[in-house]
Amino acid sequence: MKIWQAVSFNEVDQLLEIARCAEASGFEGVFVSDHIVVPEEVEPRYPYSEDGVAGFSSATPFPEPWATISAMAAVTTRLRFTTLVYIMPLRHPLDVANSVATAAVLSNNRVALGAGAGWMREEFEIMGASFTKRGRRFNEMIEIVRKAWTGEIVEHHGEFYDFPRLQVSPAPTAPVPILVGGISEPALRRAATLGDGWLGSGHTLEDATRLLGRLGELRKQAGRENEPFESIVPLAGPPDLDTLRRLEEAGASGTVSYPFAFTIGPDATLEQKLGMLKGFGDQFIRKL
Repeated sequence: MKIWQAVSFNEVDQLLEIARCAEASGFEGVFVSDHIVVPEEVEPRYPYSEDGVAGFSSATPFPEPWATISAMAAVTTRLRFTTLVYIMPLRHPLDVANSVATAAVLSNNRVALGAGAGWMREEFEIMGASFTKRGRRFNEMIEIVRKAWTGEIVEHHGEFYDFPRLQVSPAPTAPVPILVGGISEPALRRAATLGDGWLGSGHTLEDATRLLGRLGELRKQAGRENEPFESIVPLAGPPDLDTLRRLEEAGASGTVSYPFAFTIGPDATLEQKLGMLKGFGDQFIRKL
């Protein structure tokens, strides 16, 4: 069972020291989050809370993910990095391909693209991106970024994107895993048929077991049950060793320690955060 640390909503100037400490404490990797903008007013449609209200505001820090990852990679040697989740349909796929490839090269292939379709209609409208058909657009984007990451001359003529022969450089020297986020049936199907893995969003052990089972069914239907697949499943509530072991038995390859704002409070100092990482490593990581 691999343990990741989410650094969402954290003060940006602390992230390099947090990355160093996470690596020393035995964490597999670090999760960063993504929004380009957060409007002052947003309709309550956040899919991962009961009231539809997200746990952040327009003042919450959302540093650009791939610049942030590249900086943290520069001060570590083993730690992996991914996004929970990068909102791909807000961008052009060639822009995504170039940003992720650059981070992959700078990190010596320690990145994965954790991607989702997005939920905040207002952000799409501000950025001039269509909110409708974003799922189908997302599917086509996955095809395009994989083409672009080959480093070869490629072209594409699809439903949403059309471009002539071109090349994206630098290119990753190893495949970049695409981990698909989301708990809806379309998201699970996308992960099973197009992804290299799946990212959950905070589940009870029972819900996680059910979702992992459904993913297994969908992967078998797609003929992909024997391909490598990484399922990283955040748990609702404080972890314990027995639950983590049962989660692994259910098919998860990893889980996530929640952002510090939720685990030790929004006003925690850097020293408290580093202490929490070290304690988590001693209490859980070294015992799994």
